[in-house]
Parts: sequence; structure tokens; C-alpha cells
Amino acid sequence: MKSNYNVLGKYIRLVDTRNKDSIMDNVVGINIDKFFMPSVANVLGTDLSKYKLITKGKFACNPMHVGRDERLPVALYEEEEPALVSPAYFMFEIIDNNVLDENYLMMWFRRAEFDRICWLHTDGSVRGGITWDDICRMEVPVPDIDKQRKIVGAYKIVEERIKLKRKINDNLEKQVSSIYQAWFENFTPFGGVCPCSWKQGSLADIATITSGKRPPMKSTEKTDTFDIPLVGAASVMGFTTEANYTNKILVIGRVGTHGVVQRFNCPCWASDNTLVITSNFYEYTYQILQRIDYQSMNRGSTQPLITQGDINKIAILIPDQEVLKRFETLVGRLMAQCEVNLLESSKLAELRDLLLIRLMSN
Repeated sequence: MKSNYNVLGKYIRLVDTRNKDSIMDNVVGINIDKFFMPSVANVLGTDLSKYKLITKGKFACNPMHVGRDERLPVALYEEEEPALVSPAYFMFEIIDNNVLDENYLMMWFRRAEFDRICWLHTDGSVRGGITWDDICRMEVPVPDIDKQRKIVGAYKIVEERIKLKRKINDNLEKQVSSIYQAWFENFTPFGGVCPCSWKQGSLADIATITSGKRPPMKSTEKTDTFDIPLVGAASVMGFTTEANYTNKILVIGRVGTHGVVQRFNCPCWASDNTLVITSNFYEYTYQILQRIDYQSMNRGSTQPLITQGDINKIAILIPDQEVLKRFETLVGRLMAQCEVNLLESSKLAELRDLLLIRLMSN
């Protein structure tokens, strides 16, 4: 162990504050990118008094899917208003913030190395869980508190730039959504009336849906050799050496995570838990996929499942091709700018992570 490393359990402790008086009904979950998000679980009729009440400055993590996702979903809660997390989550806090800075610790949790160690500690269950004791036994570098805060400050400069790009993209996507609604839901450019040349059909009329395939080898971090994105149901899981798609595609989850629509305009490998959609009317298809109620299509018993047939049969409006071409041209320009911003954000993220490694190794 390096001189400034110590076991994490020395600095953190479990917190178990329950919503016993049912003062709150805002339930949040944690995604694999380590951010809090509105919960996708159906809590209708659920006794929320058993849920844990999380407040600003505390951490929560979902220990149940580490083996499957190869990441530990863990996040620092930074909102002023409290929220609820699942009773199955670990909720914890730093014992002394003058010894370990909460933002510094969250930076450490975001490192790929931390997730690799978590994955190695998972149990033999189907989902691959991790125990609280395993988390506490992990080693973390804890330099002087002033150095920790210096590292946090440098990190946040880059992080703010990434957030700005994300905000710009959010605004661009809202513009695109508004255009779609005006053209195809409200028919504003057409006097509020659906043109007679338009017809009802199914997604299969304008798109081809196929299943992804099992990856050729285990994924790893991006290197000169491993540079093809390996796409899972919700995100890029790693990188590999081969591609099973080279054209412009849309990817959604087939089993496990549903509701995330991913765009790729580069060679990639879509894994066997995904469905891949190709279409000459890419942007129109993307907007349709964004609006599907995937939960209502679930055929799974132990975990969510949707089929190619279900996606093929989705009822859609099919405008005439001239209108679709106009939509593709207009929206394509806006989404192309989004992709430029995403690329810049990716480069900034690489800079941020490199900065983090170098600062933490000094």
C-alpha cells in the first residue's frame, strides 16, 4: 500500500435514515454514469416509509448489479431538497470532512480503476452484487486536505466546460423535439390537418431492426488496439477490436435496461442485449424511438425483455417522402452540432480523467 493510501472504511460510515413519517415521495435512482436520476421503478402502492431519506452531502450506491454492468452505481447527493432512495441501497457519509473531501471521494469513485476493483469483488449471484465490507476494504489515496481541494478545483474547471456543452445539447434537442411535435403531432406547418398523402403504418415500414451479437472478446479501456465502442443496453461498456456495424445506427436495450436510445455514426459492436435500428429516415426514427413506452412492451419475468417483433409492430405515422427529407435535412444540421459538442465533451472528459490520474499520483 502506498504511504497515503488507506482502507475506505476508515473514513466512511453507513447512514440509515428512513422516511418513517412519509414526509417525502420523490424517489431517485442512480445510473451507471454515477448520477442521481428520477426512479424508473413503479412505486404505486409501495410503502415509502421504508425508503431511505437522503440529504445533501451523503452518498448512495446500488450494490446489486456490479457483476452485470461492471460498474458500481454510486453518487454524491448535492441537491438542497431531500429525496428517497431504495431501502436496498447503501447510504453513507464521510466521518470527517476535514480529513476526506466529499467531492474528492466522488472523483475517486468515477475512476475506471475503482469499478474494476468493485467488479473483482462481486459475488456469484446472477446479477453479481457487492457487500458493504468489500467496499470498506478498498484502498483510497488520502493526501493532505488542501491538496484534495486543489485537485477538486482543477477537476471542476474542466467539468464545468463539459456541463456547458451538455446544456447546449439539451437546448438543441429541445428544438428538435419541438420541430417534430409541430410537424408530426400538431401539424402546425400544415394548417393543423394531416395531409391526405400521409398514412398509418408500422416502424418496420421505414426501418430495419436486428439483434446485436455476443462480443468477440471481453471489452477493455480504449487503447490504440481496442478502439471500437462496445455498446450495451444503456451505454458504451468498453472497447473491442472488431465492429459488427459500420453504418449509422440507433441502439436500444433488448434485455435488462430499456428506454435509452443511443446514436452511433461510427464503427461499433452492438452487444447481444441490444436491438439495432437502421433507417433512411434516421432522425424521424430516432424521435419515434424516444417516445415509446418500453415498460408496456416488457415480456420478461425475471428481467425486462422486448423483442424485434414488438419494435417492428410499433404503429407510426408515415408522412410523404418529401416531407421526411425536409425534416431529415433540417434536424440533421441541429443533431450534427450535437455530435460535435459530444465529441468535444468526450475529449474534455479524457483530459479530465488524465488530470485526475496525474494529480492523484503526485
